[in-house]
Amino acid sequence: MNARFSLAVHLLCLLAEEQEGRLTSEYLALSIGANAVVLRRLLATLRRAGLVSSKSAGGGGWKLAHSPAQITLDLIRQAVNEGETVKLHRNAPHPDCVVGQGVRGVLMGVYARADAAMDRDLAEISIATILESVFKLDSTMAIG
Repeated sequence: MNARFSLAVHLLCLLAEEQEGRLTSEYLALSIGANAVVLRRLLATLRRAGLVSSKSAGGGGWKLAHSPAQITLDLIRQAVNEGETVKLHRNAPHPDCVVGQGVRGVLMGVYARADAAMDRDLAEISIATILESVFKLDSTMAIG
């Protein structure tokens, strides 16, 4: 996970709090303390994933495409990663190095298992769950 993930969760929580209307990227930027252009790019990514919708012109802005209970953290992680996989070093191993010839493939399998385990856990936590914890002022976020 990266900073885009935590920023996306923050954005989606703000949008979840606005039940009736839409929020502008400028409002979101002010609330989060981030650049509106950066947020619009991230929101566009979340829109492509079907997590948010937008409307331009009068009354425009962003809103959730689903209820907060339906948007789980695994969906957010998958959206912001956009097919990004774990990065392995780029160094080509020596052709005679037995370890070098096999370690990359083994690591890819390990990383795939770790990603699947993480997604299983994240699938149990929704934006609604995050907001519930926030409003309880539970800074430890002991979910589960």
